[in-house]
Amino acid sequence: MPEVSSQKSVVRGQRPEVRYGSGAEFVIEALIRASGYSAILFVGLILIFLLKESLPAFAEVKPEALFGQRWYPIEGHFGLLPLIGGSLIVTLGATAIAVPFGLAAAIFIAEVAPRWAREVLKPLIEILGGLPSVVLGFMGMLVLAPFIRVTLDTPTGLTAFTGSVLLAGMALPTLVSVAEDALDAVPKSYRDAALALGATQWQTIWRVTLPAARTGVLTAVMLGIGRAIGETMTVMMVTGNAARMPTALNALFLPARTMTATIAAEMGEVANGSAHYHVLFTIGIALFVISFAVNLVASAVVFQQQKRSQRLLS
Repeated sequence: MPEVSSQKSVVRGQRPEVRYGSGAEFVIEALIRASGYSAILFVGLILIFLLKESLPAFAEVKPEALFGQRWYPIEGHFGLLPLIGGSLIVTLGATAIAVPFGLAAAIFIAEVAPRWAREVLKPLIEILGGLPSVVLGFMGMLVLAPFIRVTLDTPTGLTAFTGSVLLAGMALPTLVSVAEDALDAVPKSYRDAALALGATQWQTIWRVTLPAARTGVLTAVMLGIGRAIGETMTVMMVTGNAARMPTALNALFLPARTMTATIAAEMGEVANGSAHYHVLFTIGIALFVISFAVNLVASAVVFQQQKRSQRLLS
């Protein structure tokens, strides 16, 4: 075990001086540091590879064709806007469904459910998170799509709404598990203090427990959104794969096509080095940028919350 020097007082925010008794701790710390740097290195290499393969598209395809509203590569139309719009509408629909249901389920498991129910529900939800996406897509084609077509009286059940429902179901296990852990990490003294002041159980949850766990809850929401926006097989099977610009108000109940589904469906059929090939990598760059922006916003919000908490404590 490392020995912490006791001759210097530990100042808040300052790392204590650690003396290593053997070389084992130094090796472990070096491995952890190398793992952290390697993650950054891998992301950088992925970005370099995507840029290398996608930049020729800007020279081979006219800007009006690349940023148009029509995706028909056979005739030279490589409009990315319908694909970006399809991904956004499916992801936003999944987020609107998954976030309220996921937070409600996490609150129920962490704050309301008895202990025996919590011990059953938590592992069950984590097991659901391991279901293959192709299985959920197959069930969506056979069960959910016909049900939506009959219930909503639409021409087809393979719509963006169908994809949103399935993506919400796929994001729920991650969202519920991480949010429940964040709520469970709130000290019991917070709840006891609120109840002692006369707050009801629901007032304690809404005004004390949930705000105290907001950083972890926000992380859960971002992980759920990341799972939804990066999913491929499910949306390719149930959204209809129609590359159309979502301009109408009922676009959620019409067929759509996402960026991930386009890459998965067409990458194996294009000629290596063709304009179509490079445009597919440009779609990958767009996905990379969107995912980076979502994570950047989440990190900024978490950082601001942490700074605010430190100011309140100091």
